[in-house]
Amino acid sequence: MVKPSFTFKPRFYEIDGQGVMFNMWYLGYVDEAIDVFFVDQGLPYAEWRDLGFDVHVVHAELDWSAGVRARDFTEILVSTSRIGGKSFTLDFAFRRNGEIACTGCIVYAVVSTDGHGTIPLPGRLVEALGEVQSLRG
Repeated sequence: MVKPSFTFKPRFYEIDGQGVMFNMWYLGYVDEAIDVFFVDQGLPYAEWRDLGFDVHVVHAELDWSAGVRARDFTEILVSTSRIGGKSFTLDFAFRRNGEIACTGCIVYAVVSTDGHGTIPLPGRLVEALGEVQSLRG
């Protein structure tokens, strides 16, 4: 079972005229949740550059079944859904008041910090990514 990586309640200014969190805020919250995911996995982002790598987002998907509303207690679940040679995919799900409201994924390409483009996933990163477990269908 995947534990929540991050919890929040939407702020007033994040709610649109339809009474739900405006779509652009979702990926901002996913960034927060992924940061916490890697801290919990023992590899905080602050250590990546010293290890000679970083990541670039190359693809993102979001699918809504409901909107997160004002004052909804919201949890974001994060899990590794794919580990490739030079990229990996993290799934995420927004759960509000126990109900899944939005799912998605982000594909990251691993790049060298010395400017030499994409590189194979470093061992420390593979360890931190952990077990592959999809959150999407």
